[in-house]
Amino acid sequence: MDKKRTQWGSNFGFIMSAIGSAVGLGNIWAFPFKMGQNGGFAFLIVYVILAVFVGLMIMVSELAIGRRTKLGVLGAYQKISKRFGWIGWLAVLSPLILLSFYCVLGGYCVEYMCYNLSEVAFGVGAGAADAGETIFSNMLSNQLGALIFALIFLGMCVIIVKNGIKGGIEKFNKIGMPALFVMLIIIIIRAVTLPGASEGIKFMLEPNLEPLKNDFIGVISTAGCQMFLSLSLAMGAMVTYGSYLGNKENIVKSAGTIIFADTLVAVLAGFAVLPAAFALNGSEAVLSGPKLLFITLQDVFNQMGFVGPIFGVIFYLLVIIAAVSSAISLLEVIATMIIDKREAKNKPVDRVKITAYICIPVVFLMAIVAIDGLGANGMWTPFSKSVGIIGSFNDCWLDFFDTLAEGILMPIGGLLMAIMIGWEYGTENIRDEIMLEGNKFKLYKLYRVCIRFVVPVMMLLILFGQISEIFGLKLL
Repeated sequence: MDKKRTQWGSNFGFIMSAIGSAVGLGNIWAFPFKMGQNGGFAFLIVYVILAVFVGLMIMVSELAIGRRTKLGVLGAYQKISKRFGWIGWLAVLSPLILLSFYCVLGGYCVEYMCYNLSEVAFGVGAGAADAGETIFSNMLSNQLGALIFALIFLGMCVIIVKNGIKGGIEKFNKIGMPALFVMLIIIIIRAVTLPGASEGIKFMLEPNLEPLKNDFIGVISTAGCQMFLSLSLAMGAMVTYGSYLGNKENIVKSAGTIIFADTLVAVLAGFAVLPAAFALNGSEAVLSGPKLLFITLQDVFNQMGFVGPIFGVIFYLLVIIAAVSSAISLLEVIATMIIDKREAKNKPVDRVKITAYICIPVVFLMAIVAIDGLGANGMWTPFSKSVGIIGSFNDCWLDFFDTLAEGILMPIGGLLMAIMIGWEYGTENIRDEIMLEGNKFKLYKLYRVCIRFVVPVMMLLILFGQISEIFGLKLL
């Protein structure tokens, strides 16, 4: 289909937007938490290796496919493959599921920012010893409040996406991403200077490969799923963003920059979160899941005295920016798919209406997660521990949706995409796309080996680890 395609306004705008898609709650919350669960340094090493030899190869492929076809993820896969074209639906379904809990967690962060802002203005409840746990418990039980703030968060994303690539997504990220880095550095400076913070730094940096001996596949599986979520892989975002790229863009360089920046933010988030957690509660704090972000850190801010709420506002604002930058890319995946379908049929395109229609299923799924309150409100949950069918999910809809998208759909999508490119579509087509306008692809031989062999094998290991966890099987 020969049609003009909107392009990014600048290389900087694309890079910031792609980094924004990659940098999200997966970096600020999930990465420190999962690193804490999997031995710190060992998890970090595995994650970096996977990011280079798997993440980079998948991202290069997705950006190239998007630019070559000038279509969103569903149309792109259907255009280049008759056998595997259907896997584009996996990359459309994953963002829809991710948005269901992303908006709720983003809403929680908006609530916490408002709470700290009220303390700055009125000094309400500052320094209460049990403030973090009390606030968190009250927030989860307030189902209507959780739903309202989730809707506020979703509304922020809709306003950005309805304005399109240049006027919405690019404009937001060109301001939001630099601001996020600045705020993150401010929080790190305070976190690492807290009494006892050195233990958290030691936990992150001290070489310790013991977890790999005890649970090798478990660490690989967790790091791999985190890589998919953190780098926005196999969820259609990079294919979609790639479809708006100009031919002069150096895809390999851009992908490397995105992965480096995303990993840097994840590591910096570890320095912002784990030292503060250790300073307050010791090593047990890093294993506390959502409590790490919403109880432990809030208690840290409460114990800082009058400056605590200020740091609280800054921290939760940066988390909101990270969450919005990722959520808008998830919305854009679905929006672009619908826009492409309508343009193919020569039907009028109204971004406002399309974005509004997308919100209908998102709000339905989001309401389930919000009302469930991370399992605090007694809702029935499929495949929960209480049901006893499978037994690894917590009694929480967020865990269920997260495992379904991050642990199952995205690794399967990555596996099938690698097989499609490596053994049907051909790596030479990706090479030719990357080398447009005189760009080099010095890593082509490594890319060819990785996309044909390394990526599929690692996807199978990640899937095996996830399935083993779900069914309670003993990992190697």
